[in-house]
Parts: sequence; structure tokens; C-alpha cells
Amino acid sequence: MIRWGPRQKVGKRQPLGTVLLALAFCAACGAQSPSTIRLTDVTGQTGIAFKHHDGSSGKYYIVETVCAGLALFDYDCDGDVDIYFLNGGTLKGANPKTQPRNALYRNDGNWKFTDVTKQSGLGDPGHALGTAVGDYDGDGDPDVYVTNFGPNVLFRNNGDGTFTDVTTAAGVADGHKVGAGANFLDMDNDGDTDIFVANDQMQNFLWQNDGTGRFEEIGLLAGVGYDMNGDAMGSMGVGCSDFNHDGLIDFYVTAYQQQFPSLYKNLGDGMFEDATFLTGAGAGTVHTVTWGNDFADLDNDGDRDMFIALGHLADNVEKWDQRSSYFATNLVFMNTGKEKFVNVSDSAGDGMKVKLSSRGVGLDDLDNDGDIDIVVQNSRREPTLLRNDSPKQGHWLQIRLKGVKANRNGVGARVTVVAGDLTAIDEVHSGRGYQSHYGARLYFGLGNHQRVDRLEVRWPAGGVDVFKNVAADQLVTLIEGQSQAALP
Repeated sequence: MIRWGPRQKVGKRQPLGTVLLALAFCAACGAQSPSTIRLTDVTGQTGIAFKHHDGSSGKYYIVETVCAGLALFDYDCDGDVDIYFLNGGTLKGANPKTQPRNALYRNDGNWKFTDVTKQSGLGDPGHALGTAVGDYDGDGDPDVYVTNFGPNVLFRNNGDGTFTDVTTAAGVADGHKVGAGANFLDMDNDGDTDIFVANDQMQNFLWQNDGTGRFEEIGLLAGVGYDMNGDAMGSMGVGCSDFNHDGLIDFYVTAYQQQFPSLYKNLGDGMFEDATFLTGAGAGTVHTVTWGNDFADLDNDGDRDMFIALGHLADNVEKWDQRSSYFATNLVFMNTGKEKFVNVSDSAGDGMKVKLSSRGVGLDDLDNDGDIDIVVQNSRREPTLLRNDSPKQGHWLQIRLKGVKANRNGVGARVTVVAGDLTAIDEVHSGRGYQSHYGARLYFGLGNHQRVDRLEVRWPAGGVDVFKNVAADQLVTLIEGQSQAALP
């Protein structure tokens, strides 16, 4: 159960071509470019007093090092995105002064948050690892599922700001397992929900849905089971998006120290290629562990950028590897729009100067101003809240879906936005990045386009809705089956 020290295969010789390609990659990405992205650390003004506890007792259990994720969702349906922080429990040998619990913070607007853990009933004391949010009972309120090292917990939203533990009645307490990143998505554009699972030190899984409710594991055949050298990675989180606007969902999978994360470019027909080096999507990542990650258009130019959380899992890594450190600054990659990413972390604002050991991340518009902000869960420390202060580069559109025949949150729905020469897609996923949940509202940067010419929603129940001539710079709610509804 203990895993301290390097996990790469000692003494293994990398293929010469890979070494030369990596050297060229590092040389090309060594000098960072000016950034149109600005992220400001506003943690101190939020009123959030949460501090993560990993359950450590000096025994160095692996489950200490891998917790935890977080959730961004509107628990009280007031239009503001709230924050649910997961916490480690009390593992064997630990003796904390107070019992660690998960914490729910209500968004009061203007970057002020109130701790509502006690009154909400979401303060579970288990050793939390991951979470997902969805309306399992179809009543219109978001419910919460927490995966623990120990019994998992399902909380039903009562619709009045409180939650009830319904784990036993629902029969979903299965626990004592350690997971990482997983995502439900339609990777082959056939209208069925497929599943990607990031695995640790073994092949990643890609489960292809055949449309009858049965799945076939095709990770190896599809090219996402291993990295470009055919090696299994210590996979952590997975981000899913169409980074190059070809209408296909791509994967970005984070990994362990001395392993590049992998950007798997979707080629269509169920095939992918590892495009990490070709796109520049791995610069600055190899000497530490990469965790929570995802794509988001941080500067509203129409191209999805990337944010990656870093930090080693061994607090004494410096004793056996001077190239690495327990604390690390996180990374932001700017998408150039030409299937290239540029590491702009050094010039992307003071929020990228924070140096901690990060785990899960969440990306959403916390202040409803039209750009994506970021929340970072840090091991053994306070979280980091990053306000997006990027110069206004373009217009935007946010979309909230409400299913009627499909599930109420529209999980599994795909949205296609056409604005002039820009065509972008996105999907509603439950579970994102590293053991986290966010993104119930879909977000599209539109560049200089002031209107969306055509907006199509393909619902998981099979229906398609089309809306035309939608004004930019607003949040719209689209209800399944109401294609003719008037939109401003």
C-alpha cells in the first residue's frame, strides 16, 4: 500500500527517436510566450477557511497522497456556482485535533463565500477521493455522490438547501477502492455515451458503446491505452474536448513524474494518435506529477486553452530527486488555433505564481462575468481561487440544458455552435479532470462573433433541437423539445 520513490522503470532505455523528439520539444518550448490570459489569486478575499487534510499519520498510505477532488455546482439553484471541497478522513494512526469533513461553501456573489456545511448536511467525515453531481431522482435539484476510501455516500438534495444521506436505501455504498480520472462522452459521434478510464500503471480503458447498452473495451486498438512509446502511464486525470475544432472529442491525460501527459488527438473512426510533442502540450510537466486538468477558452478567442495542476505526492521527493519538488506552480497552455499549445504560465498573472501541491481542479464562471475562473484543491493546505482577469478578447455564450425525456441535467447531450467561420462542439459530462465535477453550464468563446448563427443540441434520448440567430454574451437555458422557443 505504500508507494514512495520513483515509479518509472529504472534503467530503461528510451528509443533514440523519442529522446531526440523530446529534446527538440523542450528546446522549442523553453522560452515562454506573451499571454492573453490573466489569472489573479483572490483566495484571501473570499472568506473561505477550508484547509485540506489528507489523513496522514506518518504511515505514508497511498490514499493520503491521491486525495482529493472537488465539485463546482449550483446546489441551491440561485444562479451562482458553489464550491464543495472534499477532505481526507482519519486514517489508521492519525489523531487530528478535530474530525476532518468535506465542506460546502455557498457563493454569495462578488467573490464572497459562506460555509454552509453544517446546515446543508454535506459534511461527510469519510476519506474522500472523488465526487460527481447529478439529478438521480429527476426532481430538478443536483444530488451529490462521494467516492471514499471506505463506504461511498449518496446525498439527495431536498430542494431547501439541505441534503439527506440515502446511501443505504439506494444500495450504492461500495467503497474501499481507489479511482482516478473517468469521463462519460461520445468519442465516435454515433449518439451513444462511451467511457474513458485513466488507469494507474496499466492500460487506460476506452469502453465503446454499441448502442444496445453493451460496451467493448478498445483502448489498445484505438491508440489511447498507452503512451507513444507503448508504455503504461501512472494516469491521473482526463480532460475531454475538441481542441482543434474538427468535430471530434480529444483526450488529455495527466501522469506521474518522468512521464509526459498525453494529448490523444481523435482521428475519427475510433482511432487516436498521441500528439503531445507535435502540439507542445507537455512543456514543463515531466519533472513532477500532473493531476487535475481540462480545456477551457480562458481568453474568449474561440480556441480552448488548458489548465494543469501540479505537485508531487511524496513530501520528501527532494531527498531522492533534486529535479523535482513536493510543491510546484501550476501550468496554463494557450491554444494558438493552429493545433499548437504554448506554455504561458510565467506571464499569465500572479495566480500562476502560487506554489503548492495541487490535486483536483474545477473550471467555471464563479462571478457570472462571462469568463472561466478556476478553483484548485491543494493537498494539506488551503485551496486556490483564480479569478479570470484576461483582457476581453472576444464574445462568449454560456448554455444550460434542461432535459425532459433525457436526464434533467442533459448529461450526455452534445451542443454544436456555429458562428461565422467558427464551429465548436461540447458535451455535458458528469465527472471531469481528476476526481472532480464541474461544467454543468457549457461555455463557448466566440472571438469577434456577436451572434451565433446556428445552435444545435443533440439530446441523449435521441432528439435534436435547433436554435438560430442567438445573441452572444449571455447565459441561455435550452429545454429539450423547444426548438422554436424565442431566444434574444
